[in-house]
Amino acid sequence: MTPIIELAVAAWNQSCPAAMQQRAIDALEAGGVLFFPGLGFPLEAAEARFFTPAIAAKSKNISLDAAGGRIHGSSLDGAAAAGLAAMMQRYAEYSRGLLLKLLPRYETGLIPGRTSFRPVEIKGRPTSWRKDDTRLHVDSFPSSPVQGKRILRVFSNVNPRGQSRRWRLGGSFESVAGRYAASLPKPLWGSSWLLRMSGVTKSRRSAYDHYMLQLHDRMKADATYQSNGEQMTYDFPAGSSWIVFTDRVPHAATVGQYALEQTFYLPVNSMQDESKSPLRILERLMARNLV
Repeated sequence: MTPIIELAVAAWNQSCPAAMQQRAIDALEAGGVLFFPGLGFPLEAAEARFFTPAIAAKSKNISLDAAGGRIHGSSLDGAAAAGLAAMMQRYAEYSRGLLLKLLPRYETGLIPGRTSFRPVEIKGRPTSWRKDDTRLHVDSFPSSPVQGKRILRVFSNVNPRGQSRRWRLGGSFESVAGRYAASLPKPLWGSSWLLRMSGVTKSRRSAYDHYMLQLHDRMKADATYQSNGEQMTYDFPAGSSWIVFTDRVPHAATVGQYALEQTFYLPVNSMQDESKSPLRILERLMARNLV
């Protein structure tokens, strides 16, 4: 079962002793969730206007592009959009600061990805099974191949009414990969080039990306696994934050509204122990290089 490791970090720029840093990296790379019950993201008074699902335009998430600073998925414009972008940019900076204090080993390899604000209630939200994040899955992005890099994400529950954010957490990545690996179809010859040239993907889709997408879909489509697979439920209270490698930990968000999330990418050679990465685990199971 996925371990939840509570850490006494109450400020985003708090210095972390060496023992805490070691405990954090050991647990994170082994498939645990780092939980900070006293670490809330501070909001400014003017930002209260963003806490309504009406600001999301036909999307469950509002995202901030790490490179250009542009907002996607919001119905806001002008000064209101700029204010929302400023809030999300501040969260991105706070999240990076936390990682550098707690996981300094990752500093040279850490690549910032998109920042997300999630103002829509999860429970009861209509969506396709493939996009249904209430089903257990590991993260893999169809249009943004990672070529083996890790997906590291920082979450904060910023619900102003005190509602918890409920997750289901599954068993080990090894057990899930072992369940499906032998039956995952191989990528078609030339498909990576075709996807890139047609604009479906932003970069080359490696064999690793192909198999992780297949694994993501197979997990979500398997009703037996969703109902009977090893899993637990955990509520992250309002005013708390957590960190997890979402490419390794099977997870599903089932209840909650108003959360911030920051994505980072990490090359496997920046890890303390890259043998614990999904890339190396899948390569062992399939007895071949995947990037």
